[in-house]
This record gives sequence, structure tokens and C-alpha cells, in this order.
Amino acid sequence: MIAKISSGKDTAGLIRYLYGPGRANEHTDPHLVASWDGFAPDPGRSNDFNATRKLLVADLDLRLHQAKRLGRTPKQHVWHCSLRASPEDRVLSDDEWASIARRIVAATGIAPEGDPDGCRWVTVRHAEDHIHIAATKVRGDLRTARHWNDYLTADKELAAIEKDYGLQQVIRGDRTAAKRPTRAEQEKAHRTGHQRSARERLRSTVRTAVSVATSPEEFLDILTRTDNVHVDIQYFPSGDIRGYKIALAGDTNAAGDPIWHSGSKLAPDLSFPKIRERLTDLDTTPESRRPNPWHQATAAAERIPTRLAQSDDAPAQAHIAAFGEALDALPILAPKNLRPQLQQAATTFERATRSRIRAQQDQARALRSAIRTLRTAPVTRDGSGLAMFLDVALLVVTATAHWHQLRQHDQQVTAAHQTLLHLRTAYEQAAAAPLAALAQRKPPQQVVDRFARQLHRVVPAYAEQVLSDPAWDALAAILTEAETAGHDPERLLQHVVRQRTLDDAHSAAQVLTWRILRLSQRQAPNARARAAQTRSTVRSFSSTAQVSPARTVQGGPAPRGPHR
Repeated sequence: MIAKISSGKDTAGLIRYLYGPGRANEHTDPHLVASWDGFAPDPGRSNDFNATRKLLVADLDLRLHQAKRLGRTPKQHVWHCSLRASPEDRVLSDDEWASIARRIVAATGIAPEGDPDGCRWVTVRHAEDHIHIAATKVRGDLRTARHWNDYLTADKELAAIEKDYGLQQVIRGDRTAAKRPTRAEQEKAHRTGHQRSARERLRSTVRTAVSVATSPEEFLDILTRTDNVHVDIQYFPSGDIRGYKIALAGDTNAAGDPIWHSGSKLAPDLSFPKIRERLTDLDTTPESRRPNPWHQATAAAERIPTRLAQSDDAPAQAHIAAFGEALDALPILAPKNLRPQLQQAATTFERATRSRIRAQQDQARALRSAIRTLRTAPVTRDGSGLAMFLDVALLVVTATAHWHQLRQHDQQVTAAHQTLLHLRTAYEQAAAAPLAALAQRKPPQQVVDRFARQLHRVVPAYAEQVLSDPAWDALAAILTEAETAGHDPERLLQHVVRQRTLDDAHSAAQVLTWRILRLSQRQAPNARARAAQTRSTVRSFSSTAQVSPARTVQGGPAPRGPHR
């Protein structure tokens, strides 16, 4: 059950709407189910509808007129709360709705239980699944009602009501979600042939600009050069940037002026101070000295589960937000056939990037810097870099869902799980071609058999699963190429297994393939380094060889939930 609360100035107008036909004749049988004293006149059950409606308005406004004589009238004296049941809920009776309404006006401070001076209110029902509570905010002692934080108190009471009445328990947020488009914005979008409102499209535009910018100044420059938007940059008297406003070209008000949206109105994390905090002091290493950008970004993302497994929440929140920027950037880098799913993943994951935990942004600067390198590295023809990154992205989103679940961030958990669906589809499409190309380079059978024996020694619990996987041929090809480059295939396998769990992978062979592909492109160790590695491997691997495959993720608890 959800509540929507607003204030207004016109009691008569609200009552007229509640007892009227509705915008699309959706109001059927409007009638009163409860009131402040149980004796309020009901126009819906009266033979003289107009006269009774006027009488009801006069009764509701009685104290308002009394307060006017004392100069105590609140600027917006009407309190309006609509309560809607979930589609899965049973149809509640009038008596049940009446009881629920009484609990809500008591919880919000409109009419506290046992308070004879509570505000006057009525509850109107004109559909099976919802009611409207209309009140005037002047108490019997002619003071204005104390109803601060009424949405939060109503929401808390609704959670208890759902349990008491056996109703669907709605996933509740923490007031960190981006503002939803209003009904007027949605209708305007449909009239103009768009699926999303102007606010939602501008939010995506700004998030994309943030995801590729390396400084606050570059962010604003990218925005001003973006097609179909107007940008207004505001300055302090000192000349420093104070903020920005953005409008969609063609989106105007009745006077023909652009409809502006500040960053903070688009989403809590898109205000200019928040963006400046995220983009300050990013790494500016010359591109010629950077490693493969896709490998660098993948390695940075792969460390996120470790951050989430640690006890410090502020850096963890920062890394989740930074990873959201990576998803925002992917749709402009990926091939056209992958963009719809990647855009859906980025849009959905946005909700999982925010919580009440304040992010310690400086902890995620290395990750943000790695993400920015991707804009200079379009997806290669074989697509292996993108597939490799998406493979890790699935692990990160799974770990994010687990992290939010432990902290009871219900909306964020749902968003992460929905993101997995889109990412999984995108990964399967992105990985098909590079895996097929690798499989064509499968080595001779005697080499494959040798790698199979090594696999049995390194990961006995997964060996048969890997060998029967269609991606085994691709893995064998990658091991062959790594060996040709001077690497020890068995040591690479050991390294991968120690640093990446396989128990959450739908395809262990694919996980091994992408990680070994990335590791094998590093310079092979010399003889002295190999000797040191051998001594270290003997000590560490002998102590972990008997450990259950359900290991920790790089030092932290393995997140539950499907990887692929």
C-alpha cells in the first residue's frame, strides 16, 4: 500500500474532484467511508447532491473561517492523502478502509488519537483499490496541525497496516531515489511521442556526461556541446561556478519558455557540488602510458566485491556509485545491437547507486579514472574487451545486491536484481562472437589433454563442469596463447582460482577464459620471478587445496545470488 500526500488552498475544489467523474470517468460510486466525528454529510448518499456537497465543504472549513478572524490561517490549508492498495491485494471493505484512514490521520498528526482538537477530515472512496483523505489543517484550538514528515510517518504506519491486514508488503525506499515524473510530465511525453518524460531523458543525458568527464569543467563542456539540450551555467560573484540548469530543446511551458531543471532536481547526486566532488583529482596519466583500457577498467571493477565485503560503508557506497558511472558510459561505447540492453541496465542500476550512506568519494577515484579511459578505447572488432568487462559487471551487481540486502535497502536490492537481467542478456550477446573466435583456435588434442589434467589438479571440484562447457575450447585456446607468451598455464589457473570465486558463476569456463585472457597479456615473469612464484605457490596453494569451493570473494563473504 502506498501513500501520496499533497497540500492545497481549495477545499471545495478537492471535494468536487473526489465526488466527480474523474479525469477519465474512473470514479465509480463515490461515497464517504469515515470522517472526523462519524457524522459528516455524504453527498454520495444524499438526494440533494449539490446542497450536501456545499454543506460538507462548509463543515470542513468551519475552523478555517474562525482562524481567519485571528489571522492564523495557514497558506495552504488543505491536506490531501491518497492511499492505494497493491494490485495483488484483496478488495478491502469500507469498514477496513475507514479503520486504515483513522490510523493514518493519527500517525501523521492530522488527528492524533484521543485528541479532541484534531483536524476535521473525511475519507472518500470511489474505487475498489484506493481512498482519499481530505482534511483542513486547522485544529479545534485554531492552531495549525503539526504534521511534519507526514509522508514518512504515513509510510511507516502503512508498513504496519500491511502486516496487520495480510496485504502485499510494498518495497519501501529511503528517500534517495530520483524524483519520479509527474502525471502531467508523463502525459506530455506520450503526446509528443516519447516513452520517457523530459526529466528522465535529461537525467540520462547528465549521467552520461558525468560518466565520461574527467573534470567538472569538462562535464559542463560536454553538456553544452550535447545536441537537443540547453544549458545555463550559474556563477558566484567571484566567478566560480555555482551550478547549472538544463532544458530539453522543444520542451516549453505555456509561455513558450524552456522548462529548466537543476541538477539536484534531476537526482540527488547530480547537483554540481556532488558532481564536482566525484570528478576532482582524477588520474590524468597520458594515454600512451596506460595499459589496455578495457583490461584496466575490468581489473578496477573486479576489486569492488572486496570493497563491499569490508566493514567501512562509506568507501563501499562510493565504489557502487562509481560503477554506476561505468554502466552509464557503456551504451555510448558498445555496438548498436547491445545498446538497448545496456541502456536499460544503466537506467535500472541508477537506483542502486544511492542510499542514506554518505559516499567517501576519494576512495573510488582510481576506479573512476579507469572508467574514463574507456572513452578513448572503442570496442575492438572481436569484442573481447567488452565481454570481459560485462563478465565482471555481473559479479559486481550481484555483490551490490548482497551489500544492500544486508543493510535492508529494499529498493536498491530490487534494482540490482533487475539490472542483472539486462546485463546477462547483453553479456550473452557480447560474448558469443569472441568465444566462437577463440574456439576456432583450439590447440591439438594432446595439448588440450594436458590442460585438462592441470585443471583437475587446480580446481578438482569444477574440472568436469569446465570440461563439459562449450567454452572449454575457448579456454584451451587462451591457455595455449598464454603459454606461447611465456606464462605457466597451471600457475595462471591457480592465480585465477585464488582471486575469483567460481561458485556464483553460471559458466566457470567463461569466467576462467576472460580472466586468463587479461592476465596473459601482462609481461611473462623471468626465471627468478618464476622461482619465487613457485615457492609462494607451494606454500599457499597446499593450504587451500582442500578448502570448499564456496570461498570468499577476494577476502570477503561471497555474495549470494546468480552470477550468470
